[in-house]
Amino acid sequence: MTLGLRFPDEFVWGAATAAYQIEGATRDDGRGPSIWDTFSRTPGKVFAGHTGDVACDHYYRYADDVGLMADIGLRSYRFSISWPRVKPDGTGPVNPRGLDFYDRLVDTLHERGIDPVVTLYHWDLPQPLEDRGGWTARETASWFAEYAAAVHQRLGDRVRVWTTLNEPWCSAFLGYASGIHAPGRQDPAAALKALHHLLLAHGLAAGELRAAGAETLGITLNPSAVRPADPDSAADVEAARVVHTLSNRIFFDPLLAGGYPPEALELIESLAGLGHIHDHDAKTIAAPIDVLGVNYYAPTYVAGRKGSPGGGPNNPGTEGIEFLPPSGPLTDMGWQIEPAGLLGLLEQIHADYPGTSIMITENGAAFPHTGPDHDRISYVDGHLRAVHEAITRGVDVRGYFLWSFLDNFEWAEGYAKRFGIVHVDYQTQVRTLKESAHWYRSVIARNGLDA
Repeated sequence: MTLGLRFPDEFVWGAATAAYQIEGATRDDGRGPSIWDTFSRTPGKVFAGHTGDVACDHYYRYADDVGLMADIGLRSYRFSISWPRVKPDGTGPVNPRGLDFYDRLVDTLHERGIDPVVTLYHWDLPQPLEDRGGWTARETASWFAEYAAAVHQRLGDRVRVWTTLNEPWCSAFLGYASGIHAPGRQDPAAALKALHHLLLAHGLAAGELRAAGAETLGITLNPSAVRPADPDSAADVEAARVVHTLSNRIFFDPLLAGGYPPEALELIESLAGLGHIHDHDAKTIAAPIDVLGVNYYAPTYVAGRKGSPGGGPNNPGTEGIEFLPPSGPLTDMGWQIEPAGLLGLLEQIHADYPGTSIMITENGAAFPHTGPDHDRISYVDGHLRAVHEAITRGVDVRGYFLWSFLDNFEWAEGYAKRFGIVHVDYQTQVRTLKESAHWYRSVIARNGLDA
């Protein structure tokens, strides 16, 4: 078959995971508790009482897992560092045994020709810091910067690409507004304070990493591909603009344009006040980055509806806007499958923040593990075609990380949802390449897709 779509020669092909979702060994080698340890052990918070105590046992099986990555042909592997494994109390002395694990992992990746991409925070805040206020406390941002510097000191000679935070929207709004994620608080004011301190943590850490000589710095966001239910309806178009501002620009603008958009600042002031925002914070948060990580799974459709309660606790300030339920083909998470949403999102970022280099740091889908893997292949194929189209339209997209390398602990869904291209039998820990893994290997080998 003739190769139809070829990606740039330097395009990065990878897959991604997160520490709490795969490592296990939550009490081993000096690791302290995280908010997810506490949350998952709280009755009723996670599906069927599942926890990440064992997860995929990657802490002990990492060498075999890296071997599978090499078999698939991954050029890069995005993983996160466990803050409570490195600093069990969140601050204070480093736990050398924790960093030893990441030393071994990074060396093994290099031995197999795989480039490590480090995420410093993927939601596993040390529980002692949450006990002191968590992300609502300004000092947590400074402690994060200290932790980032400690990790770079140990791994910086072998890791080129560093991202500070993964999806701070989820950390702030799912963790502190709706409470469906750890730490499980339900306070919109706390969520907005957490949002600012997460951005501040990024800026402080970026400064530390840059000073230490980090080659490539970034942050990963999960912006909503917000679309009006009826593009010919002025009310729906306005609803989409408002949601885009309060969901996306509330992060994009401080990071890439030097400050919060006025509507977002008004929302913050109305719910949380502005006392937690200091004069110099804007400059710190807007520290230059080399790449913006974008995670995308599904679009968000909205409509202007007077009297609508809005998007719930995760979307404060959206009263009078209806968030439409997903339609059409859905993943096992109930998420709408729409590659065009990714294309539109990438074009919007490119237009609004010119010169921004982008990596797709997560994209993938959960489907049941029984039967053929055609649905996952179709999902990824469609989204890769959207990425390719964005590149042809001038968007600087430099790589794609499929979520996820392994089936894993899917946060509040426990082990009920499977995103992996590698099947994990959680009873035996046996790994099996899915049909999608073989397909992805062929895509990487050809650097492209069939027509």
